[in-house]
Amino acid sequence: MRAHGWGGHPPADADEARARILAATRRRLSEAGTTSTSEIADVLGVTRQTVYRYFPTTEDLVDAAALDAVGELTTGLVDHVRDHLKRTDGDAGDAVVEVVAYVYEHLRDDPALNRMIAPGRLSTTVAGLTAPSSIALGRSLLAGFGIDWESRGLDDDAQRELVELLLRTLQSFVLDPGEPARSGEELRGYLQRWVAPALRA
Repeated sequence: MRAHGWGGHPPADADEARARILAATRRRLSEAGTTSTSEIADVLGVTRQTVYRYFPTTEDLVDAAALDAVGELTTGLVDHVRDHLKRTDGDAGDAVVEVVAYVYEHLRDDPALNRMIAPGRLSTTVAGLTAPSSIALGRSLLAGFGIDWESRGLDDDAQRELVELLLRTLQSFVLDPGEPARSGEELRGYLQRWVAPALRA
């Protein structure tokens, strides 16, 4: 690395180095919609070889930034749904509406996440939405919303089916957002009309 790299504050370890590289990558994606290894090296004041040590190609770097954004999204989703339910005195129907709308909005609006639904990647991302690992993750997220799903008649199997339904709903909006695409408010209205009532029955 350069003598004055990392803004004069070298990372303590490899984990911190990776985190700082990814943070710089996501900032650059937000600013310009694209980036490169050379650009990130310049931003951090290090050599390209330093970045290559953690991310061998620009493709690896940007893909890692997308996965980092996914991790942030899942954490933010739980906090958002809990806050929304508390603020609005919402119910299970409101929770599932927010799950789909929040994830859809972030997939569309976050440049790092948007990469996952770009042409050439969309089919892989969409197929992965309903993979067993995605359903397992969704099931764990449901448990974090502060809702007693079993008291609402949803046992483990029903909760897995609910997660699958929400993922398939999200999948359909990602594949075909409509013309014109619905705003966040319009999407929530649509989901409140056709999805939420199933949780209120």
